[in-house]
Amino acid sequence: MSWTDEKVSKLKELWGKGNTASQIAEIIGGISRNAVIGKAHRLNLSAKIKTRTATSNESFKNSVVDKNITTKKGRRSKFKSLIIEKDFEPENPKSLEELDENSCKWPIGHPDEKGFYFCGRSSLKDFSYCKLHLLYAYQPKGKKDDVTDKNEVPEFIEKKIKSA
Repeated sequence: MSWTDEKVSKLKELWGKGNTASQIAEIIGGISRNAVIGKAHRLNLSAKIKTRTATSNESFKNSVVDKNITTKKGRRSKFKSLIIEKDFEPENPKSLEELDENSCKWPIGHPDEKGFYFCGRSSLKDFSYCKLHLLYAYQPKGKKDDVTDKNEVPEFIEKKIKSA
């Protein structure tokens, strides 16, 4: 297949209007989508002539930012409520065979040791762990960056130590 001057001018015109490579190939006929992309690249036609309007880009960015903020607030508030609560039910040691969907699956000890078991407390809905082990498993995001001195104990850990 050879590109005639006619086909090249049609390609430039359709590309400038914002048609897709597939649409251009179909209109010109006898060429593939990849041939259109290759020729457009060799002609140095810009990758995107027609883009979304600035308002649609802004509204998209704003919706993504709003979604992230609401997700972070919800997750953070869940964990803060767990830290405040100090009344944890007693451990209910269970073997692997005794675990069910409502049991905390936090391993205690090493699987090769004789006294190995799982916590067995009631797990929280949508989580595999009880309230206490959830605090260990899911650390707050960004706390590592806040600690400047390695010898300094972060405040939230200090509170855990005092309450224990």
